[in-house]
Amino acid sequence: MPETSVARFYDELADDYHLIYSDWDASIRRQGDALDALIGQDRAAVLDCSCGIGTQAIGLALRGHRVTGTDISPRAAARAALEAARRSLSLRTAAADMRRLPFTGGQFDTVVCADNSLPHLLTEQDVNAALAEMRRVLRPGGQLLISTRPYDDLLRDRPASASPQVSRVADGGERTVTFQLWHWHDDGEHYDLEHFQLLPAGGEWRVQVRRTTYWALGHDRLAGLAAEAGFVDPQWRMPQETGFFQPLLVARAGE
Repeated sequence: MPETSVARFYDELADDYHLIYSDWDASIRRQGDALDALIGQDRAAVLDCSCGIGTQAIGLALRGHRVTGTDISPRAAARAALEAARRSLSLRTAAADMRRLPFTGGQFDTVVCADNSLPHLLTEQDVNAALAEMRRVLRPGGQLLISTRPYDDLLRDRPASASPQVSRVADGGERTVTFQLWHWHDDGEHYDLEHFQLLPAGGEWRVQVRRTTYWALGHDRLAGLAAEAGFVDPQWRMPQETGFFQPLLVARAGE
């Protein structure tokens, strides 16, 4: 992963990230509830190793879990801490690469890596390194929760874009539009993403364009890599079952 470019992508997006949601607070609650049901224990020690501006981490803190958030983007991690404080929640955050987590082993009951973050890692070597770190910081038997886009479907169709999303800016109710263009590489697995945001600006539109790259990891391949990293019984759980907005790989750290 070209970590500087990924960090820059999310540093530049951090202030406007909530605008990709029609209602960010509702999404925080909904995603937190879905992940909480999968965790299945009270006050779990949770590491969200791709916390972004805090969507899942804040949602889990609202459910009473003891959450730590890390992200490769310093600006995103800082905003997550600020947003948690605004909601009178405790959320420790730090800037960190998921391939080099700054924790001693066995600290956490659950590791979350949600919202298609792992596929920013573009090689099997990097994915292996991240999964090994997630395994290392989990207690024996601890739970792994990874969500990605539905890549089995996307690899079949290789779409050129994602549907626009519309949100309303709180002060004044003006609409903001977010959409994506995807440019698939010749290998058929990697794709460059152009992330467009149309922001209202005095009767005109201000356009923000940000670019990054993903690896469209199929379900069987990612489950196999998790097993190689020492996770047991990796299983994919679908949105219609969990209520989470993306497919989730659920696994346990080997004893």
